[in-house]
Amino acid sequence: MPDASSSTRSRELEIYRGTAKLSDGEKPSSPIVRLCTDWGYATRVVRYAMGLPVPLDTEDRRVLEHDIFAYFLALPRTHRVLFIGCDWYTKHYQRAFFSDRDYWTLDVSPKARKFGGTQHIVDGVERLESHFAAGSVDLIFCNGVYGFGLDSREHCERAIEACWATLRAGGYFVFGWDDIPARTPVPLDAIAALNRFERFPMPVLGSWRYLTETPYRHTYDFYRKGGSATEPPG
Repeated sequence: MPDASSSTRSRELEIYRGTAKLSDGEKPSSPIVRLCTDWGYATRVVRYAMGLPVPLDTEDRRVLEHDIFAYFLALPRTHRVLFIGCDWYTKHYQRAFFSDRDYWTLDVSPKARKFGGTQHIVDGVERLESHFAAGSVDLIFCNGVYGFGLDSREHCERAIEACWATLRAGGYFVFGWDDIPARTPVPLDAIAALNRFERFPMPVLGSWRYLTETPYRHTYDFYRKGGSATEPPG
């Protein structure tokens, strides 16, 4: 039987993922009430308003921001970076991690523009080649898009094929997804475009696939586009 702390943690993650349901007699607090009574919430609101990083204490986000970003940014050939999939927790990424890179963001929703970088594109992943020359991007992150918009096999094939075409030889593709039935509309093994990539054993995590300790089983897959370009070992 889970203890009180684990139950609280699960509840927080449900709220974060937008899947929480109110129990009988429970009423949602208004933002004004929360600002006055919840110090942690008030701090996050103020930091967000000031354009500062907003802490998100989930294991998948910690691994991405502290392990994955650090590894790839230490490599010598990661100048042009594309991050696909924007939300409030990505707003600070350019300032905090990619200020010295040619950083681009992309999301199909116009509402996500405010969470992207200075160079932001409102379009679908499958149309990347309309915005970037073939082989012109060094590193692509596609995080939280599969199962949240990329929901059919045909759409997944076109989107991932576009990522492959846009990456340079030796470039890297980081694919983040939730390994739960509700968020895996197409078996990844059935997506032929993924087979064009080489699986890349991530040195700091010890595998080409890394499952985080989260209730929604967020997973990172690491790929590399084959070619003549090589990188020193991590």
